Amino acid sequence: MGVKKLAIASIASILLVACVVAVAISFTSKSNEDNSSNNTSNNKVDSHISTSTKSVHAICQSTDYKQTCEKSLARANNTNDPKDLIKVEFSATINDLSSVIKNSKSLIQEASKDPRTKDALHTCEGLLDVAIDDLRRSFDDINMLDLTKLQDYTDDLKTWLSAAITYQETCLDAFENTTGETGEKMKKLLKNAGELTSNGLAMVSSFGSVLKNLNLKIPGVNRRLLNTHERMLQEVNSNGLKPNVVVALDGSGQYKSVNEALRAVPQKNTQKFVIFIKAGVYNEYVEIPRKVNNVVFIGEGPTKTKITGSKNFADGTGTFKTATVGVNGDNFMAKDIGFENTAGPIKHQAVALRVSGDMAIFHNCQIDGYQDTLYVHSYRQFFRDCTISGTIDFIFGDASAVFQNCKMIVRKPMAEQACMVTAQGRKDRRGVGAIVMQNCQVLAEQDFLTAQPPIKAYLGRPWKEFSRTIIMQSSIDGFIAPEGWSVWAGNFALDTLFYAEYQNRGAGSNTNNRVNWRGYQKNIAPQVAAGFAPGPFIRADEWVKLSGVPYESGLMKV
Repeated sequence: MGVKKLAIASIASILLVACVVAVAISFTSKSNEDNSSNNTSNNKVDSHISTSTKSVHAICQSTDYKQTCEKSLARANNTNDPKDLIKVEFSATINDLSSVIKNSKSLIQEASKDPRTKDALHTCEGLLDVAIDDLRRSFDDINMLDLTKLQDYTDDLKTWLSAAITYQETCLDAFENTTGETGEKMKKLLKNAGELTSNGLAMVSSFGSVLKNLNLKIPGVNRRLLNTHERMLQEVNSNGLKPNVVVALDGSGQYKSVNEALRAVPQKNTQKFVIFIKAGVYNEYVEIPRKVNNVVFIGEGPTKTKITGSKNFADGTGTFKTATVGVNGDNFMAKDIGFENTAGPIKHQAVALRVSGDMAIFHNCQIDGYQDTLYVHSYRQFFRDCTISGTIDFIFGDASAVFQNCKMIVRKPMAEQACMVTAQGRKDRRGVGAIVMQNCQVLAEQDFLTAQPPIKAYLGRPWKEFSRTIIMQSSIDGFIAPEGWSVWAGNFALDTLFYAEYQNRGAGSNTNNRVNWRGYQKNIAPQVAAGFAPGPFIRADEWVKLSGVPYESGLMKV
């Protein structure tokens, strides 16, 4: 292709993608003023309709479900305004999900004989409400689109749309091991909404990739200040934190339970709300509700202040609801505290901590369990100087989660079981989720190391088709199997996953005998590894850096 044609193609690509993210580009041209008034009117109408059709086709080219895309945008009433087109896509998805919730209520009666199925339906209703909420804030962001803050908008949109996909997938996961056909019916109900959400993510994702591939920059692009969160973190960034309330088992605080203290958080809270939790074992199930934001838990030490529970899958609770502590509000922070699920390996899935809130920070925390200990469910998360223990898939989910200077400790499972440190669950190839371990230690308890016969342990396995895990600049002990990674089932996801190791050390870091899957990357370039450091990957310079938590933005010196 000639230089001139390449330049024209590049410009066309930028115009197309800019259209996708609702940059105001007009495709229409003026008609000749010399034409007769009737011809002028007809030409304008024909041109408008033709342009609208071309705009729809152009937008849908970046998606995986083109027919679904064009069908949804056919409701745009012949508009060629890109903002209107993208809003139509989001509105169609919201309406479809609302319809799924309505239709799912009719399934409750047929599911009444199976408590697990009934529980799954109730779980789905809440999860899909959150998916709708993420789509609505994406819709609102399109309305406020500012070209000078374009990268900022696309980062947020991709995070929220990825989360909307995760919530729909979590709904379907809730039907695992249920009886009857309800799960299949829900899958069919969600098919169209899932395709629409994926299409929305594809539209937004294509803009950044074109800019990156062409090495172009938009003048004046600045990160949007996360004002509320920055204010909160600036206040938190001090050694002399003044708690809003104190929790103490002995009655020396305002409250004796964490749940009582949470009820004191103001509605629509925009300021930090620090709950100081004195040393003790708090046997309660804690859930920070959606939109209860800016909550800070401060304990007296990760082994001194502990919130504990024992809900588990074997006793009839769905995995999502087994969490001892569930974080659904944004801008949550925890320091010097422990989270625990004591159900044990025999009870299978039993979550100690589930994080489903955006921009969550955990510093010097201990998270203990066995199978499915830490559910990094969705959005952006940062863990520093934390200890996480477990057996099977004990760090799992589809958040953009970065672990820095943390310890992952493998425990002894049941007989004839193997252990996997991670099970990342990215469903869509454009999703932003990944588990990133930087300067961490992968260790094992003594009971694991002395077990006979020896137990196999792996760095991870692919929970979903586009599973993504990066372990870099970390210490891996020699108990990890030489092949490094385990299959989920047969050849599932082995070609589509992305697993990478970079600059690791220790007896278990040798990659000579690692798996030879297409998706496994034995040697990634330094610039690829740097892209998964917390600064660029989760935009941590804007929120983690201000928290006072020790923090490295990029790659470390090794």
